[in-house]
Amino acid sequence: MPDSTALITNDAAVLGLLALILGAVFYTERSSLSFWRSFYKYVPALLLCYFVPSLFNTFGVIDAGESDLYFVASRYLLPACLVLLTMSTDLPAILRLGHRAIIMFLTGTVGVVLGGPIAILLVSMVSPETVGGAGPDAVWRGMTTLAGSWIGGGANQAAMKEVFDVGDDLFSQMIAVDVLCASLWMAILLFLAGRSAAIDARLGADTRAIDDLKVRVEKFQEQHARQTSFHDLIFLLAISFGATGFAHFAADWLAPWIAETAPGLDRYSLTSDFFWIVVIATTAGVALSFTRARNFEGAGASKIGSAFLYVLIATIGMNMDITATLENPGLFAVGGIWLSVHALLLIVVARLIRAPLFYMAVGSQANIGGAASAPVVAAAFHPSLASVGVLLAVLGYALGTYGGWLTGQLMRAVAPGGP
Repeated sequence: MPDSTALITNDAAVLGLLALILGAVFYTERSSLSFWRSFYKYVPALLLCYFVPSLFNTFGVIDAGESDLYFVASRYLLPACLVLLTMSTDLPAILRLGHRAIIMFLTGTVGVVLGGPIAILLVSMVSPETVGGAGPDAVWRGMTTLAGSWIGGGANQAAMKEVFDVGDDLFSQMIAVDVLCASLWMAILLFLAGRSAAIDARLGADTRAIDDLKVRVEKFQEQHARQTSFHDLIFLLAISFGATGFAHFAADWLAPWIAETAPGLDRYSLTSDFFWIVVIATTAGVALSFTRARNFEGAGASKIGSAFLYVLIATIGMNMDITATLENPGLFAVGGIWLSVHALLLIVVARLIRAPLFYMAVGSQANIGGAASAPVVAAAFHPSLASVGVLLAVLGYALGTYGGWLTGQLMRAVAPGGP
């Protein structure tokens, strides 16, 4: 192959550049300067973590096609990230939130699973080319990354990209749809949060459990918070990369065995070693959540997992072509229909079970926005409730891999065009 013409070709230098970009984004996000406060009010930091590396790739500063960074991040950091994010799932604490909170969260998940296929069906009646395509450029494949993101988060989104072999240009478009649609929905939820008392009164919602919930959450925070030690960090690395190594070891045996004994399952990604890596890593994290390993959340397990995740996001961004986001503007309508199905289902169920607006909003955002924004919506109701958004969003990480895959199979069945 000919030598790359990019300005920076050394992967160590590219990694350093990506790290500097992430540092600059989060430094400016925390700035007290009025310009940056206004800027980040409208532009999510997550978008910049994708967008800025894509500029360096688009204008030839780096050559993503010649770099191994994405492969390393997706195979090593992604599984470790899934383990760290899911092992802090406190299922007993989530169950103690009350049945209405769990029902609204799961309703949001079902809304995403059903919304994708419904959006494809509706749009295909008017503009089949918008949701058509074949191979890596089949739109349904790209939409699986939205399903992963809108049930779990960025790690699940990246997992769906690999499991369903989504093309880089199509993935660029889906990132734009994800950020725009999810940001608009979050803005709507924050607007409603300021009017929650009036809305709950009109709907006749039962809000008595929320005060008790605030007390329980504050106690939970006091019991688990602690200063992170060197030993904590070593144990977290041992757990996350140990589970990642086991996932690779098991996938190297399981995927070829399935391919040999049941080759027809290739249609459902069950012969993909990467599929089994992310499933086994997610399952390991959930299993660890029932052990004392869950207590490492107080030492920053999810923060380290999030750091791994943002390195992964930057490597995904550097593979994007920003000019591809405008090639199929109809995809924004698909995303809007998808979220409308999600919202409508939430409203109907909330009315049936008399759930407070808080449960509906946080249950939705724990799916659509994940751990980055669910606490923001929860805190808009009361600052002490921010961790409720985290708890439900972590549950979303655990479901994101499975839910994203299920949604992908449903969308495959209804999508026009080739597989």
